[in-house]
Order: sequence, then structure tokens, then C-alpha cells
Amino acid sequence: MSVQIICDSACDLSEATLSEYGVDRVSLKVLLKGKEHEDGQDLSPKEVYDAMRKGEAPKTSQVTAQDFRELFTEKIAADQPFLYIAFSSALSGTYQSAKVVEQELKEEYPKAKFAVIDTKAASLGYGLIVLRAAEESRKNATLRELISLVSYHSKHMEHLFTVDDLAYLQRGGRVTKAEAFVGSLLKIKPLLHVDDGNLVPLEKIRGQKKVFKRMIELMEERGKDLKRQRIAISHGDSEERAKQLASMIEERFSPADIHIDMVGAAIGAHAGPGTIALFFINEGYR
Repeated sequence: MSVQIICDSACDLSEATLSEYGVDRVSLKVLLKGKEHEDGQDLSPKEVYDAMRKGEAPKTSQVTAQDFRELFTEKIAADQPFLYIAFSSALSGTYQSAKVVEQELKEEYPKAKFAVIDTKAASLGYGLIVLRAAEESRKNATLRELISLVSYHSKHMEHLFTVDDLAYLQRGGRVTKAEAFVGSLLKIKPLLHVDDGNLVPLEKIRGQKKVFKRMIELMEERGKDLKRQRIAISHGDSEERAKQLASMIEERFSPADIHIDMVGAAIGAHAGPGTIALFFINEGYR
């Protein structure tokens, strides 16, 4: 029996993509207008962005240990081997909740074949790792082989992203209120990346065109084996800009594939509408 791949909603893969690849998903929670929602199930990213544009400030919370226990126990009862590939532990407590349940269930069911692994990745950087694992699972890769593959892609996944409005990052403590105010006046676009699972400011650039140009430059500096890769771009309800960046990448690097999806509510609630993020591998493609 092939290994079932499980992810959470912070991977920003659409329902159609998850279904196509046979991936199961658990959802982070989103609190909007006093009501709790299941990210990607009863609340769409578009609804979250529209609410944020009107001044709402959604909050998010991790997948609960009970959610994991129910899903994992169901798989174990069916004698189904599985791998839960998790959202960065530096950005959410979801991974740690899953690890606690994993330890408990392995004591209860010592013969169960499953594992929980931290990607230290987010959005479609995380999503690319999930897709790669799902592809190999279909070829009957073993649990050990999948863990090795996921570990490699997690270690070498690059995240480059920019936001449209610094106010959203200011709410999350990524920039100060003064920086957000001055940045908005000067039309400064922050360029950020992920370092050991954490969101880290990289550069401040004035103007959208210059941001995309710099992202391409960094992709050329950091990326390897780009022609064989599936590249990903996620966006905060800004599909035309995502396609514009994709066109620039296609012209420069001609990658094997460019996957575009919307940034989901779990991450979009902090980054805000207008976010554009780019993901690729910085080592040989496996």
C-alpha cells in the first residue's frame, strides 16, 4: 500500500490540486468577525482579503491535537501508512501538536507505520514539497525514502516574497508602526525570505517593478537546476501580478513548470492582500 501524504492548509494548494494528487489536508483555524472557520473549507481566501480591505483583522490558530488524533487514528485503523508533512514549526504550533500525538499513538500502536516531519516552509514553498512527495508516493516510494526526499526539499527551498501594504506586517510585528507609515508614503516594498523557518526581512525596494527585477536576480543567484524544477508563485488576490512575474521567469529560466495559487487565509491573514511570493530549490533537483 502506498504512503498517504497529509498536509495542512498553510501549504496553499487548492482543493483541485490536492484531489488530483490524492493528498489529505487538515485545516488551521481562522477567526473572522467573531466566528471561527476552517481555513480553505468554509472560508475562502478571497473572503478574507475582501474583509481585510474593509479593515477587518482576522486571527489564526493552529490545528488541534484532537484533529490530528482523529485523523491519525483513522489511518492506523485502516492499516494505512502515512506521512504528515507540516507547516514551519517556527511560524505555528501545528507541527508540535502533531508530534505530541505521534508519540502517543506510537506507544499505543507500536506497529503503525507513519511519521511527522517539519518542512520549515510556508505557503507554496511548503506546497511544492507536498507535491513532490505525493508524486513519489504514487511510485510506491517507502516511508523512509519519502522522509529523505522531504528533508532534502525542505532544506533547499527558497522563499522570496513581498507585500503590498506594510500595515499588515506591522500588525504582526514584522515591521514597526513608523516603518510601515514611512514605507507607505515612499511606496517602499519590503523583500523578505525564510531563514530556518522564520520570516526575515531581506531588502527594502522602492516600486513594484524593481521588486520583481530583484526577485529574478536573486533567483538567478540562489537557484540551481532551474530548468528541471517546478517553480511556484503564490499571491494575495493579485493573480495578474503573479502571472506577470511568471512570464518574467519563463522568459529568463524556462523552468519545467510554474504553479500559481492564491495565498490561503492562514498566511494571508498576516501578509495581507497584494502579497506575491516566489519559491524554488537552491540545489540540484530531486
